[in-house]
Amino acid sequence: MNKTNKLEGHVALITGASRGLGYAVTVGLANLGVHVLALSRTIGALEELADKVEQKKGNITLIPLDITCEKSLQSMGQSIYSRWGKLDILVHAAAVAPPMSPVTTISTKDLDRAIAVNTKATQRIIAMTDSLLKKSTDSVAIFIDDSSDSNNTKFLGNYLSTKSAAREIVKAYASEAKRIGPRVISFKPQAMPTSLRKRFYPGENTVKLSTCKSEAQKLLNLINPSIN
Repeated sequence: MNKTNKLEGHVALITGASRGLGYAVTVGLANLGVHVLALSRTIGALEELADKVEQKKGNITLIPLDITCEKSLQSMGQSIYSRWGKLDILVHAAAVAPPMSPVTTISTKDLDRAIAVNTKATQRIIAMTDSLLKKSTDSVAIFIDDSSDSNNTKFLGNYLSTKSAAREIVKAYASEAKRIGPRVISFKPQAMPTSLRKRFYPGENTVKLSTCKSEAQKLLNLINPSIN
């Protein structure tokens, strides 16, 4: 472990931890001595993640939870406070890719689901973790941003609109937290060959795409620039 690493012993909550960028960030933080709280709906994928982390003697707590469930989020917040008393790091990477569709035919069910996961859950995660992050002396909350080329939004109205709304929530939170914390960062990774992207770009040549591991390293550098 790098001698300049200041993250050892910190506690981090990662949403969307079982795959893609969330997975890579979880493994990266665990390798730096952070106790990671890995949140995802899929228990099987979480168990595979735990095996990966524990192989390298990392510390991980699995949280199989649907972030659209208000009561579950509240219970999680209470449990985190009872056990650790704080959060040092939040990385909100969870998102849903609704079916591609013309704006005129987006189903109410798909729209409601995208709003619940991509927009509403972002606000609820902020509300639930803010007091925990304020208990830390140097906390950071990172939200994964995603926007498309303005000339390539065809059939992506549902996804992009709900992510755009989340972006405005995060911007407002960053302004409100500027004086007393936590440090709030919006991180827009380069395109990666994730399952979410494959929903929108099936058959895409992924050779020129970045990797989840390399984008995770960029994110870790934002948390603690001295880890390089």
